[in-house]
Amino acid sequence: MRKISPALCQILASSLFACLLAATPTRAQDQPPPADAGGAAPAQTPPVPEAVTPAPTNPPMTGPRLLVSTSMGDITLQLDSVRAPKSVANILHYAREKHYDNTVFYRVAHGFVIQMGSFDANGKGRGIHPGPVSLEANNGLSNLRGTVAMARAEEPDSATAEFFINLADNLPLDHKTDDPGNSTGYAVFGQVLSGMDVVDAIGQVPTGDNGPMPGQAPVTPIIVKKVTLLK
Repeated sequence: MRKISPALCQILASSLFACLLAATPTRAQDQPPPADAGGAAPAQTPPVPEAVTPAPTNPPMTGPRLLVSTSMGDITLQLDSVRAPKSVANILHYAREKHYDNTVFYRVAHGFVIQMGSFDANGKGRGIHPGPVSLEANNGLSNLRGTVAMARAEEPDSATAEFFINLADNLPLDHKTDDPGNSTGYAVFGQVLSGMDVVDAIGQVPTGDNGPMPGQAPVTPIIVKKVTLLK
């Protein structure tokens, strides 16, 4: 066998290393962008944005309107008698009897809800009608900021005169998708048509324990002077 000289071994080894180096793919991020005909690097393609879940919305509401006159300003509510007929009829019943006149917003949960119904400035409750309202949470309306919903106890069909206005999108209060009937969630029956600035101002007042909701009672009572059905 012919003996290969050390010099030739070095040349062959160098050639083999060069071939391996040429065959090794270069990472895309290590490669410079190709130049166009003018010698300039082309613009980089922007990354494809991730899919964004669209914000929930409620359909237009149809029905009567209520004017809630408070010590901090007026709030007009658009009710939805199409999707929440029982809830709306119930609220109108109380409004026509002047049940809400000279009551207060007795609950202010900052960043969550403000609530009114059956308590006066001294924390004294007013009588409510027997026979609570059937829950109408499964009506396609969501507890979005500015919507109005029936307050209730743990039992689904326990709403009476109390209702709240959402200060934020409170989707956990909605009817649950795995509930085929009406046993979960809080029934939205309207929305603020005007006066959301008043709602927000009420939602920012200092709170204390001087009311039916400890820790969430306005220090200075927010009087509901009267609630009027608008024609």
